[in-house]
Amino acid sequence: MIVYDLECRAGAHKFEGWFGSSDDFARQQERGLLTCPHCGSAEVGKALMAPRVARKGNQLPEPVRATRPKRPVPEANTPAPVASAPLPPEAVALMHKLASMQAEALKSSRFVGESFAEDARAMHYGEREAEIIHGQATIAEAKELLEEGIAVAPLPFPVVPPEQAN
Repeated sequence: MIVYDLECRAGAHKFEGWFGSSDDFARQQERGLLTCPHCGSAEVGKALMAPRVARKGNQLPEPVRATRPKRPVPEANTPAPVASAPLPPEAVALMHKLASMQAEALKSSRFVGESFAEDARAMHYGEREAEIIHGQATIAEAKELLEEGIAVAPLPFPVVPPEQAN
């Protein structure tokens, strides 16, 4: 099969035509069988087109490299921009549900503050009695706990320490 980009010379309409061979196209054109699907004109010919050359089976496609303008890198203390559009009602409802689930789960948990990693490790190794705790840990501390096989998970919403709650 051969695919040609065709053009109606009467109205300059462009469209695609599929033919069994280039001879098949020539025969249909000579017999006046090609007509423009937009205006019905029989003055149809091949339009300029880029060749479609198939890649060999053993060749990988060239990676497409997008050329994007470089954005300035924000400084470390620069806050990330915040969207000013309101959230959809479904997202707001989901966040409220998630916040209430977190609050319910924290009722049976004890806040240990910055000693979270130390306390979690002590309970894991049997140095103190196991209990459900929550607190603060750095990313590095959380990674170390996970590497030791100690299950930890970040909370979706920040927690106010009990002494700061009003």
